[in-house]
Amino acid sequence: MIGLLAAALAVGAPLQTELTIYNQGFGLVKEVRNVNFRKGRQSIAIGDVASQIEPTSVSFRSLSGKGVFEVLEQNYQYDLINAEAILNKSVGQRVRFIRTMGNKKEALEGVLLSAPTAVVASPEGTNQQTYNGMVIRTDDNQIVLNPSGEVEVKSIPPGLISKPTLMWDVAAGKTGESKVELSYISQGLNWNADYVLTLDGAGKGDLQGWVTLDNKSGATWKDAKLKLLAGDVNRVRTEAPAPTSWANGTVMMDSSVSAFHEESLFEYHMYTLGRPATVRNNETKQLSLLTGQNIPIVKKLIVDSIAGSYYPSEGEIGTGTVKPIVRLEFQNDLKSGLGMPLPKGKVKVYQRDRSGSMQLLGEDSIDHTPRYERVALVVGRSFDIATSRKRMSFKRLSPRSVREVFVIEVRNRKEIPETVYVFERHYGDWRITDKSQNSTKLDSNTTQFVVDLKPNEVKKVQYTVETRW
Repeated sequence: MIGLLAAALAVGAPLQTELTIYNQGFGLVKEVRNVNFRKGRQSIAIGDVASQIEPTSVSFRSLSGKGVFEVLEQNYQYDLINAEAILNKSVGQRVRFIRTMGNKKEALEGVLLSAPTAVVASPEGTNQQTYNGMVIRTDDNQIVLNPSGEVEVKSIPPGLISKPTLMWDVAAGKTGESKVELSYISQGLNWNADYVLTLDGAGKGDLQGWVTLDNKSGATWKDAKLKLLAGDVNRVRTEAPAPTSWANGTVMMDSSVSAFHEESLFEYHMYTLGRPATVRNNETKQLSLLTGQNIPIVKKLIVDSIAGSYYPSEGEIGTGTVKPIVRLEFQNDLKSGLGMPLPKGKVKVYQRDRSGSMQLLGEDSIDHTPRYERVALVVGRSFDIATSRKRMSFKRLSPRSVREVFVIEVRNRKEIPETVYVFERHYGDWRITDKSQNSTKLDSNTTQFVVDLKPNEVKKVQYTVETRW
């Protein structure tokens, strides 16, 4: 530390660190440290904090009892030392400038009148950065504009620091060592869940859940107690922090048997890793979250002319080709080998081919899913189930009612039997007056026909619907 930090009390490395990461792009850091106080007023500085810290979230309190110290003032110093910052703070000071004239070097001394970048107020009242080059007035009153060469300053201007630092002005009641707890919120921390579902081709599958951590906060935490909070935590939106340039991150895979332990917290769920973890800056780390084996999987082929993309191919409203959606469903319960609340994330679905190679079938995302709830994944569209939908007639019964007839033809081009679920959707006050087979009304807008098909069989579903509005 330099300048104003030189007189501050040094604080040792954290004795304990707890890191709670939220899947909304921020984290809560809690550290326990020892501080050797002197009786009276003094400054405390801690410099190894995250550069994306939220200064208004900082808490600094004693763990050694009341009355050990009183916090008079709290500051977050982030004016980092670099060439531009030094020159900007050296305006009006004497500098030494070395420039090359042909094969000779010439040294000039004078007063720096303008730094390479200057921040000026615009007419709208906002600050703007200008790139007007340096201006130096030499000792013989020459004005040198935009010189090319090296600039030497007499001393480092006050107020610059080597890394972001928290500063406290405290009044201690006595001399001695005390344990303190530092806590703050930092942006740049995030986690999400990633799942791999491997199908066995016989109606069952294995699910592997991973936690992917991403740390771009500007700090590294060693041997931290790691907690992950899943849920939609409400936060007041403020102006986003200035973007920061980062080096290329690394990806670390951690498959330790020390798994996460889940617990309910308020209206959320928390997952605590059963061992310490080091979370490095500019690192993506993966940790095993859960494993489920022999999970019963239900595959459904769904013909839905409204959901997803439906574009009439023949130019007539209500007529077109509809590719069935392939949906996989399973229960998140103990009977299925699961039963842990599943954080939201992406699910990739694989199956081995005849040669034993793993092939990707598709992927989908899930929201936070409580235990005992159903998980549904849309992984793609069927290749060998062909479907066409036509509106065969349209008749206006009155200015506010119509009668329509629809035919949905389902063709199974496989060598195995299949069951296809046909969803038909209507809006307003509607009722089906005639149909070729039984149906089930799922909600106020949807009715379902279940079509069982033998290998290479073709079936038609026809129904009449009357709608009033």
